[in-house]
Amino acid sequence: MKKYFLFFIIWILSIFFAVLYSFENPELVEKIKANFEKNKKPKIETQTSNILKTPGNSFILEFSNLLSTDKKTSFLYYDGDNLNFDKNNIYIYYQNGFFFKNGVLKKLNLPKNFTTKKNGGLKSVFIYKKNKFGLISSNNDDCFYASIIFLKTGKEIFKTKCLPDKNIDFNGLGSSHVHLNDKIILSVGTPEQSSSKIRELAQDKNSIFGKMIEINKNNLDEIIDGKKNMLAVNMFTLGHRNPQGLTKMNNLLFNVEHGPKGGDELNRIIANKNYGWPRVSYGTQYVYENDGKAYEINHEKNNFEEPLFALVPSVGISAVNTCPKVLKEYYQKPCLLALSLYGNSLRPGRSVIIYLLNEKRDKVHSIEKIQLRKDLKLRHFLTNEKNELYEDYDGNIYISADKKGIYKLSFTNFRD
Repeated sequence: MKKYFLFFIIWILSIFFAVLYSFENPELVEKIKANFEKNKKPKIETQTSNILKTPGNSFILEFSNLLSTDKKTSFLYYDGDNLNFDKNNIYIYYQNGFFFKNGVLKKLNLPKNFTTKKNGGLKSVFIYKKNKFGLISSNNDDCFYASIIFLKTGKEIFKTKCLPDKNIDFNGLGSSHVHLNDKIILSVGTPEQSSSKIRELAQDKNSIFGKMIEINKNNLDEIIDGKKNMLAVNMFTLGHRNPQGLTKMNNLLFNVEHGPKGGDELNRIIANKNYGWPRVSYGTQYVYENDGKAYEINHEKNNFEEPLFALVPSVGISAVNTCPKVLKEYYQKPCLLALSLYGNSLRPGRSVIIYLLNEKRDKVHSIEKIQLRKDLKLRHFLTNEKNELYEDYDGNIYISADKKGIYKLSFTNFRD
């Protein structure tokens, strides 16, 4: 009996010291968790689910699950222009560094500095001449930074300076991209948890955080051909907080980005303009930062670009793209489609959002928010290689939902 009692005491003490050690060494615990996350394969299963329906104002939105998965996506695209949809042609990139195509799951060729700590991971993928490049979060000793990786070689072709604070949340890194003539425009956010130092980088012209950056395709050709090892980037716009989505309509650029406590924005992106973060926002500061005080609201008065629309309270807006043909034909107006994540009790997220614009595309006429299901945090649209919305022969589109899978969306039963 004494033997069992001694074992019990040793077991209790071991738990106590493990908890104490974890409390005093949170970085080590986070490192262990991050390594586990990087090596944990996503689970992917084909689904045959019932078609669910939710009403819009002028139509019925039908949706059904095609593939289930337990990880967050960073980019998904459809290989080829075939309008006859085949789920085997979906290419899925995951934030923890895995890649799925044609029923095969692979680990991407990423450098050892790649990290999923601080909510990090592979945040975006862009494609040029069939070559894939990734925006990732990186960590080297006490230095956290962002990198662009040539996924074919796994080499780092661009890196930022170290972030100036440890209050980091790489969820804020973004990002998305568009192809614009001879350039690729890539959005990069300010990955701060509650750090004024990181936040201020959005106004620092010597930092790419909080910016839209432009990448010259000629420079990418030199990287691909092995003539250069490092990529040059230029600032396109500044003053962004957490730019999640970016799209192009008639060569005009639009983005959506998370505000702070409220103030999710739809912006028209114009070269060399300043969008004001962290000087102005329609959101407010968090209570734990500055007692929830308001920001300056008037962008124009402070020489910043006003958003086309700010959602207050926020919905956790995520992706944006042009509307599918069926919506364009119905509304006969410039039309953008967005997705949202969490939201809150005042304005639930997990929704599809339709923005109708005027012909000049500088004013929002209408917004419609359609919630799909309370457990679906909507992340990405299925696109082509240039991040342009993919729709099949029947006008269906496809989206990802965090840790749930890939869903088909159909707009049906329009009112006459």
